[in-house]
Amino acid sequence: MGDYVEISGVRTWYEAEGAGDPLVLLHGGMCTNETWSPQRADLAARHRLYLPERRGHGHTPDTEGPLSYQDMADDTVRFVEAVVGGPAHLVGWSDGGIIALLVARDRPDLVRKVVAMGANFRPAPECSVEPSLFEHMAADGPELTVFREMYEAVSPDGAAHWPVVVGKLVEMFRTQPDLSPDDLARIGAPTLVLVGDDDMVTLEHTIALYRAIPGAELAVVPGTSHALAMEKPQRVNQIIMDFLAHDPVPTLLPFRRARRS
Repeated sequence: MGDYVEISGVRTWYEAEGAGDPLVLLHGGMCTNETWSPQRADLAARHRLYLPERRGHGHTPDTEGPLSYQDMADDTVRFVEAVVGGPAHLVGWSDGGIIALLVARDRPDLVRKVVAMGANFRPAPECSVEPSLFEHMAADGPELTVFREMYEAVSPDGAAHWPVVVGKLVEMFRTQPDLSPDDLARIGAPTLVLVGDDDMVTLEHTIALYRAIPGAELAVVPGTSHALAMEKPQRVNQIIMDFLAHDPVPTLLPFRRARRS
């Protein structure tokens, strides 16, 4: 069961379960908390989970004007302050990973560790395997059927609002995020960059993300796509839990980390 909390003037839906160190799960674009189903039991066995649904997603209504990653990151900051009540781990997939990175950059006092899964730091045309992916995307197209059905099942704005949200999100994907390596270098929280080996974000871009965050760790899950957490949940869950539970081990032949130290 979930509940609503007023965040930044938005009636924001969230769910919570489990016990332990707080962990905020941040879903992907066009998605709902339903996409975290393969992770919830494993992560809730070790953590107090918080799962907010962002403006225009799931049970949370849309707002006037365009959508932006920065606004949603600011919402997430206020959610952590108001509901979690202190620093938390952030695990974000796709858009949720971008938002986790922004929160870690802007409010390091609220972030313990970050897992950014299938995330990008530049707009989709600059980092996608298919740069034109969103140019011809239609709200009623077959490629969005699963997302449309999730939205229509729970959105307080009603099914007729789906094309409006899709239009806002596609414009956001085309022009945002707009982060530089210097922005990423400001992230001080221990960070794991996690990706499928056949992600929609190029591996070259993912490696650039990994290299730009000081001390970051990188995991590439073989035989998976952008939906790696649903495709190989046991492996992905174990990688996430190991990262959150343990400090980095000393390595015998460091190069990148040796230069940092």
